[in-house]
Amino acid sequence: MTSVSEPWTGDAVGLVDEFRAGNRSPVEELQASYAAIAASDLNAVCYEPTDEALAAAANADVSKPFGGVPVGIKELTRVEGWPDTEASVPLRDGIAPHSSTMVDRLVDVGGAVLAAQTTASEFGGVNLTRTKLHGATHNPWQHGRTPGGSSGGSASVVAGGLLPIATGGDGGGSIRIPAGFCGLVGLKGTYGRIPLGPSHELGNMTVATGCMSRSVRDTARWFDVTNGHHPTDPHSLPIVSGWEAGLGTHVESLRGAKVALVDDWGGATVSPVMWELLAAAAHDLVNKTGMTIVETVDTNVPRMGAAWSISGMLAVRAALGDRWPECADDLTPEMQFAMEATAGHYSEEARARIERRRMEVNEAMARIFDPVDGVDFVITASNPDVAFDAEGPLPSAFGGVKAGAANNGRLTFPANLHGNAAISVPAGSLDGLPIGLQIVGRHFSEPLLLDLALTMERTTPWPLVAGL
Repeated sequence: MTSVSEPWTGDAVGLVDEFRAGNRSPVEELQASYAAIAASDLNAVCYEPTDEALAAAANADVSKPFGGVPVGIKELTRVEGWPDTEASVPLRDGIAPHSSTMVDRLVDVGGAVLAAQTTASEFGGVNLTRTKLHGATHNPWQHGRTPGGSSGGSASVVAGGLLPIATGGDGGGSIRIPAGFCGLVGLKGTYGRIPLGPSHELGNMTVATGCMSRSVRDTARWFDVTNGHHPTDPHSLPIVSGWEAGLGTHVESLRGAKVALVDDWGGATVSPVMWELLAAAAHDLVNKTGMTIVETVDTNVPRMGAAWSISGMLAVRAALGDRWPECADDLTPEMQFAMEATAGHYSEEARARIERRRMEVNEAMARIFDPVDGVDFVITASNPDVAFDAEGPLPSAFGGVKAGAANNGRLTFPANLHGNAAISVPAGSLDGLPIGLQIVGRHFSEPLLLDLALTMERTTPWPLVAGL
């Protein structure tokens, strides 16, 4: 067995293979990760259950899909006995009473070792990871830039070579945005693909969970392990299997598929320089798979960001309880602004408007992806530009923070509202920072999205870890 001094810089599937071959050990791998985290300036980890994790690594069953692999768990994903803070100072003393279904399956079915809690944005509400509780998390491709949010810490540890894979959650783009900023694969499954819960409140019904990974096969294996109906989530879907085994088998299904190439998806404004690079990557993907670009389909989607924010703040207000408004100055500026700006705006009339607008979004998305008159995929950017400053503020499209806040996330939001599957795939770099190509498909199209990502991975492979 080779002595391990540095964390594994390949993908998680490759690490399991090394464990099974006896070339590396789960305990030494975990110790190497902890040493690297301690030496890191990324500020991407906020809790380490060292003793419990070492015990789990010592008893790891490497025959399981993620047997012995040290995994990062996003701060907003519950693990029994771990801090349960919503990344917010007012809730800093919270302890999780139970683990999420996804985490339980990672351990019980997957054999993973829960190594560390990774930083997130406060209440998952902002597309950068900087909180008053933990400070700013950095992008491993360039210190001082954000890894995105809300799964920023997870993206940072994976792209930074600290842990091979980590959980993510996507209620408005929070898997795809950091994946795009950090050069990772980020799949938002069809709504309900991986169960939420237990004790999950439905809220806006836009959240999907998954992983931040270095490779397509890692993502496929993750979904094989964690998907499937659970009775505590009545909207969770029946179990599917064989996504990893089926990688590369959908060539005929992709040939002739119709694609809309959209630079302003969701009403976003995208950097022209970045879009030129992404459009070239998209055309290359279309040519290699035999798909067809269609320019006659209306891809406009009604905006719903403000309505989503108004209703979403109800959950935040409930979590803060009687701490609000005295705790206002303990919140990040973005969350304080959102709480104050949306106060009193939710009423019977507002509820009706929100539901009507959501219906309009659903109708538009159904038209865009109509099997006869629509397209099979929308290809766009994952982010409006490369990663911005780690401390913020959110960048502006035309000048002014509010404009930037609205622009940042418009590209990813439509798939959340309608529940579509969507994936961010590394597609090169600009100014030394990764850029991500986002591919949005119909509901239940994940195997096709994975094969599109696999085509890019095989023909234009990306660095698995920043700087390597």
